[in-house]
Amino acid sequence: MNDTTAEGVRFSATTSTDKIFKKISVRLIPFLLLCYVLSYLDRVNIGFAKLQMLGDLNFTDAVYGLGAGIFFIGYFFFEVPSNIIMHKVGPRLWMTRILITWGFLSAAMMFVQGATSFYVLRFLLGIAEAGFFPGIIYYLTRWYPSERRGRAMSLFLLALPLAGVIGGPLSGWILRDTNGMAGLAGWQWMFLIEGLPTVLAGIFLFRYLDDNVADAKWLSAAEKRELIAIMQKEEATKTHSGTGKAFGSARTWLLSLIYFLFVFSLYGISFWLPTIIKAAGVKDALDIGLLSALPWAAGVVPMLLIARSADRRNERRWHIFIPAVIGTIGFIISVKFSANIPIALIGMAIATMGILTVLPIFWSLPTAYLGGAGAAAGIALINSFGNLSGFVGPTLMGWVKGITGTLDSGVYMLAGCLFLGGLLTLFAKSK
Repeated sequence: MNDTTAEGVRFSATTSTDKIFKKISVRLIPFLLLCYVLSYLDRVNIGFAKLQMLGDLNFTDAVYGLGAGIFFIGYFFFEVPSNIIMHKVGPRLWMTRILITWGFLSAAMMFVQGATSFYVLRFLLGIAEAGFFPGIIYYLTRWYPSERRGRAMSLFLLALPLAGVIGGPLSGWILRDTNGMAGLAGWQWMFLIEGLPTVLAGIFLFRYLDDNVADAKWLSAAEKRELIAIMQKEEATKTHSGTGKAFGSARTWLLSLIYFLFVFSLYGISFWLPTIIKAAGVKDALDIGLLSALPWAAGVVPMLLIARSADRRNERRWHIFIPAVIGTIGFIISVKFSANIPIALIGMAIATMGILTVLPIFWSLPTAYLGGAGAAAGIALINSFGNLSGFVGPTLMGWVKGITGTLDSGVYMLAGCLFLGGLLTLFAKSK
């Protein structure tokens, strides 16, 4: 804690600090992870709904791709305003609003009857959810200093593979076993069953989360003082500025481009993995769901271990670049052996490992230099620009598949984006 402190006292202080952060992690991470699982599941279950919706509603792949991607247009325009509002009114109130509205809108997807209602509801869902993910990233900067943030981010972002592991089999089971119940299609039941828990989580969040360290009744007065001192020391090293300067920073825009490329690859897997598996010859919806869970499950351990290594060595760029290259190779394997389901899934698992590994480490870069209102705006800008690829990616993938009749060229695009994002990271300052 203090360089002049005796060695024994330093050890005691370090031990005390470790206990504080363990206490914070136990309190915050599991619930925030659950919320993000629900968020990601509500966002990408459209990939499973596609298996039935296209036939029921006479959608083409292009209509599906546009509808899947239009979510991110609403998300893009309302992301930064949402995070600025959250900075003013507090995370607890604003994130409660986000969860409840997006939960109801996700469930309302069951009422889609044609392309227009599909586009409108997906657009509104993007508006409703805008601000949640960057809000959580900003919220975690209030509780963890940079040297502990990589591990905290990796624990929180376990929601991505967990959503894949849980969401695949769950969505497949709902599609198969509820189809026709009470006169509703399986995809309608899926939106209802997976949307309403988010509303309940929003209600619980309002009672459970604290806006800041000073409000945390579950920390002792001494723990609060120590934690506040740690966070104030780090805040003094950051750029505290208004939203204008955050937007004018070349570093912020470089990181926005890098995140755009990474998320392009991530949503390529999320939206199209069920279709890729079906195209390989698997027909049963539950089997598709179970197989789609495997690549996500494979990414959990590397994600945690490499984030821990990045924190321990205080190095970010090579910890991003190397997994990005490995993930790129995985995409190529999945295409070259697309007719062989086991090898294609291994390739997709390697690609998923690469993507899941780079994301938590990436968020250690902007949160290390942004502070104050500039942090809320800058993080939201990077995330909104990155998630704009969620519109470009599915739309482009659907267009390519419509022209070529295969997803191979689209998967090569995902590989190229992942590699380029890793390469550009080498030009970003790591501290």
